[in-house]
Amino acid sequence: MILARHGETEWNAAEIFRGQADVPLNKRGEEQAQRLGEYLREEKINAICSSPLKRAMKTAGAIAERQSLAVKTAPALTDINYGKWQGLANEEAQLKYPELYKRWQNTPENVTFPGGESLEDVKKRVWPFLKETITAHNGLKVVLVSHRVVHKVLICALLEIGNAGFYRIKLDTAGITRFEFSKGQAVLIAHNDTSYLKQTGGMELTDF
Repeated sequence: MILARHGETEWNAAEIFRGQADVPLNKRGEEQAQRLGEYLREEKINAICSSPLKRAMKTAGAIAERQSLAVKTAPALTDINYGKWQGLANEEAQLKYPELYKRWQNTPENVTFPGGESLEDVKKRVWPFLKETITAHNGLKVVLVSHRVVHKVLICALLEIGNAGFYRIKLDTAGITRFEFSKGQAVLIAHNDTSYLKQTGGMELTDF
Protein backbone atom coordinates (compact mmCIF):
# COMPACT_ATOMS: atom_id res chain seq x y z
CA MET A 1 0.00 0.00 0.00
CA ILE A 2 1.21 3.47 -0.92
CA LEU A 3 0.06 6.42 1.18
CA ALA A 4 0.43 9.56 -0.92
CA ARG A 5 0.02 13.04 0.51
CA HIS A 6 -1.45 15.59 -1.89
CA GLY A 7 0.69 18.28 -3.49
CA GLU A 8 1.14 21.81 -2.23
CA THR A 9 -1.65 24.39 -1.92
CA GLU A 10 -1.42 28.11 -1.21
CA TRP A 11 -2.58 27.34 2.32
CA ASN A 12 0.29 24.91 2.81
CA ALA A 13 2.75 27.53 1.62
CA ALA A 14 1.27 30.15 3.98
CA GLU A 15 0.93 27.68 6.90
CA ILE A 16 -2.84 28.01 7.15
CA PHE A 17 -4.88 25.20 8.72
CA ARG A 18 -6.77 23.62 5.81
CA GLY A 19 -8.85 20.83 7.28
CA GLN A 20 -11.98 20.24 5.22
CA ALA A 21 -11.77 23.53 3.30
CA ASP A 22 -11.67 22.56 -0.38
CA VAL A 23 -8.41 24.31 -1.24
CA PRO A 24 -7.02 23.46 -4.71
CA LEU A 25 -3.41 22.70 -5.56
CA ASN A 26 -1.29 25.68 -6.47
CA LYS A 27 0.96 25.67 -9.54
CA ARG A 28 3.79 24.00 -7.66
CA GLY A 29 1.39 21.41 -6.22
CA GLU A 30 0.12 20.56 -9.70
CA GLU A 31 3.70 20.02 -10.83
CA GLN A 32 4.33 17.79 -7.82
CA ALA A 33 1.24 15.74 -8.67
CA GLN A 34 2.40 15.27 -12.26
CA ARG A 35 5.87 14.22 -11.13
CA LEU A 36 4.33 11.73 -8.71
CA GLY A 37 2.25 10.26 -11.51
CA GLU A 38 5.40 9.86 -13.61
CA TYR A 39 7.31 8.36 -10.70
CA LEU A 40 4.70 5.63 -10.26
CA ARG A 41 4.02 5.12 -13.98
CA GLU A 42 6.02 1.90 -14.30
CA GLU A 43 4.46 0.28 -11.25
CA LYS A 44 1.44 -1.96 -11.56
CA ILE A 45 -1.16 -0.25 -9.39
CA ASN A 46 -4.49 -2.00 -8.96
CA ALA A 47 -6.62 0.64 -7.24
CA ILE A 48 -6.48 4.31 -6.28
CA CYS A 49 -8.65 5.75 -3.50
CA SER A 50 -8.75 9.42 -2.64
CA SER A 51 -10.15 11.96 -0.24
CA PRO A 52 -12.93 13.85 -2.06
CA LEU A 53 -11.21 17.22 -1.55
CA LYS A 54 -9.85 18.86 -4.72
CA ARG A 55 -6.21 18.86 -3.69
CA ALA A 56 -6.26 15.10 -3.12
CA MET A 57 -8.41 14.25 -6.16
CA LYS A 58 -6.12 16.24 -8.45
CA THR A 59 -3.09 14.40 -7.08
CA ALA A 60 -4.83 11.05 -7.39
CA GLY A 61 -5.88 11.88 -10.95
CA ALA A 62 -2.28 12.44 -12.00
CA ILE A 63 -1.50 8.89 -10.84
CA ALA A 64 -4.67 7.34 -12.25
CA GLU A 65 -4.36 8.74 -15.78
CA ARG A 66 -1.02 6.96 -16.21
CA GLN A 67 -2.47 3.69 -14.91
CA SER A 68 -5.73 3.78 -16.91
CA LEU A 69 -7.63 3.58 -13.65
CA ALA A 70 -10.57 5.45 -12.19
CA VAL A 71 -10.15 7.14 -8.82
CA LYS A 72 -12.45 5.80 -6.11
CA THR A 73 -13.64 8.62 -3.86
CA ALA A 74 -13.37 7.69 -0.18
CA PRO A 75 -15.01 10.11 2.30
CA ALA A 76 -13.17 8.34 5.15
CA LEU A 77 -9.92 9.81 3.79
CA THR A 78 -11.15 13.42 4.12
CA ASP A 79 -8.84 15.68 6.11
CA ILE A 80 -9.40 16.34 9.81
CA ASN A 81 -12.11 18.82 10.75
CA TYR A 82 -10.18 21.64 12.41
CA GLY A 83 -13.42 23.37 13.43
CA LYS A 84 -12.71 26.98 14.45
CA TRP A 85 -9.04 26.57 13.51
CA GLN A 86 -9.87 26.02 9.84
CA GLY A 87 -8.65 28.98 7.82
CA LEU A 88 -6.43 30.31 10.60
CA ALA A 89 -2.76 30.92 9.97
CA ASN A 90 -0.43 29.03 12.29
CA GLU A 91 0.50 32.23 14.15
CA GLU A 92 -3.17 33.23 14.51
CA ALA A 93 -4.05 29.91 16.09
CA GLN A 94 -1.17 30.32 18.52
CA LEU A 95 -2.40 33.79 19.53
CA LYS A 96 -6.12 33.01 19.74
CA TYR A 97 -5.81 29.61 21.41
CA PRO A 98 -2.50 29.66 23.32
CA GLU A 99 -3.25 26.82 25.76
CA LEU A 100 -4.82 24.57 23.13
CA TYR A 101 -1.99 25.34 20.72
CA LYS A 102 0.54 24.34 23.35
CA ARG A 103 -1.29 21.05 23.92
CA TRP A 104 -1.48 20.49 20.14
CA GLN A 105 2.31 20.82 19.98
CA ASN A 106 3.06 18.70 23.05
CA THR A 107 0.23 16.19 23.45
CA PRO A 108 -1.70 16.14 20.15
CA GLU A 109 -3.46 12.94 21.14
CA ASN A 110 -5.35 14.88 23.83
CA VAL A 111 -6.66 17.69 21.61
CA THR A 112 -10.15 18.04 20.18
CA PHE A 113 -10.40 21.11 17.99
CA PRO A 114 -13.26 23.45 18.99
CA GLY A 115 -16.16 22.57 16.73
CA GLY A 116 -14.03 19.90 15.06
CA GLU A 117 -12.38 16.52 15.49
CA SER A 118 -9.61 14.86 17.47
CA LEU A 119 -6.94 12.53 16.10
CA GLU A 120 -8.90 9.66 17.61
CA ASP A 121 -12.01 10.77 15.72
CA VAL A 122 -9.99 10.63 12.50
CA LYS A 123 -8.72 7.16 13.37
CA LYS A 124 -12.24 5.89 14.07
CA ARG A 125 -13.35 6.73 10.54
CA VAL A 126 -10.20 5.91 8.58
CA TRP A 127 -9.01 2.71 10.31
CA PRO A 128 -12.07 0.59 9.35
CA PHE A 129 -11.73 1.85 5.77
CA LEU A 130 -8.07 0.83 5.71
CA LYS A 131 -8.85 -2.69 6.96
CA GLU A 132 -11.65 -3.10 4.43
CA THR A 133 -9.34 -1.93 1.64
CA ILE A 134 -6.59 -4.36 2.62
CA THR A 135 -9.07 -7.24 2.71
CA ALA A 136 -10.66 -6.31 -0.61
CA HIS A 137 -7.29 -5.96 -2.38
CA ASN A 138 -5.32 -8.79 -0.83
CA GLY A 139 -2.02 -9.18 -2.66
CA LEU A 140 -2.63 -6.12 -4.84
CA LYS A 141 -1.05 -2.67 -4.85
CA VAL A 142 -3.29 0.17 -3.70
CA VAL A 143 -2.63 3.92 -3.48
CA LEU A 144 -4.46 6.01 -0.88
CA VAL A 145 -4.26 9.75 -1.54
CA SER A 146 -5.06 11.86 1.48
CA HIS A 147 -3.78 14.49 3.88
CA ARG A 148 -1.03 15.06 6.43
CA VAL A 149 -3.15 14.34 9.50
CA VAL A 150 -4.97 11.35 8.05
CA HIS A 151 -1.79 9.66 6.85
CA LYS A 152 0.06 10.37 10.08
CA VAL A 153 -2.79 8.83 12.08
CA LEU A 154 -2.72 5.77 9.81
CA ILE A 155 1.06 5.43 10.05
CA CYS A 156 0.94 5.70 13.84
CA ALA A 157 -1.76 3.02 13.94
CA LEU A 158 0.05 0.69 11.54
CA LEU A 159 3.28 1.03 13.55
CA GLU A 160 1.30 0.61 16.79
CA ILE A 161 2.76 3.75 18.39
CA GLY A 162 -0.56 5.53 18.94
CA ASN A 163 -1.49 9.13 18.24
CA ALA A 164 1.07 10.35 20.77
CA GLY A 165 3.62 9.61 18.03
CA PHE A 166 2.09 12.19 15.67
CA TYR A 167 5.10 14.53 15.73
CA ARG A 168 7.60 11.68 15.55
CA ILE A 169 6.62 11.33 11.88
CA LYS A 170 7.50 13.87 9.18
CA LEU A 171 5.35 13.91 6.07
CA ASP A 172 6.02 16.57 3.45
CA THR A 173 3.61 17.72 0.77
CA ALA A 174 3.55 15.06 -1.98
CA GLY A 175 5.53 12.65 0.21
CA ILE A 176 4.75 8.94 -0.16
CA THR A 177 4.97 6.13 2.37
CA ARG A 178 4.91 2.40 1.59
CA PHE A 179 3.74 -0.55 3.64
CA GLU A 180 3.68 -4.26 2.87
CA PHE A 181 1.19 -6.54 4.59
CA SER A 182 2.18 -10.09 5.44
CA LYS A 183 0.64 -12.56 7.89
CA GLY A 184 -1.54 -9.84 9.38
CA GLN A 185 1.41 -7.53 10.01
CA ALA A 186 2.15 -4.14 8.49
CA VAL A 187 5.79 -3.60 7.54
CA LEU A 188 7.08 -0.10 6.76
CA ILE A 189 9.35 -0.28 3.71
CA ALA A 190 9.72 3.42 2.77
CA HIS A 191 8.66 6.72 4.29
CA ASN A 192 8.24 10.34 3.15
CA ASP A 193 9.79 9.64 -0.24
CA THR A 194 10.06 12.90 -2.18
CA SER A 195 13.12 11.86 -4.18
CA TYR A 196 11.19 12.18 -7.41
CA LEU A 197 10.57 15.89 -6.87
CA LYS A 198 14.17 17.15 -6.87
CA GLN A 199 13.73 20.90 -7.46
CA THR A 200 10.17 22.11 -8.01
CA GLY A 201 11.00 25.72 -7.19
CA GLY A 202 9.87 27.96 -4.37
CA MET A 203 9.95 27.04 -0.71
CA GLU A 204 11.35 23.88 0.73
CA LEU A 205 8.99 20.95 1.21
CA THR A 206 7.24 21.19 4.54
CA ASP A 207 5.34 19.08 7.03
CA PHE A 208 2.43 21.48 7.48
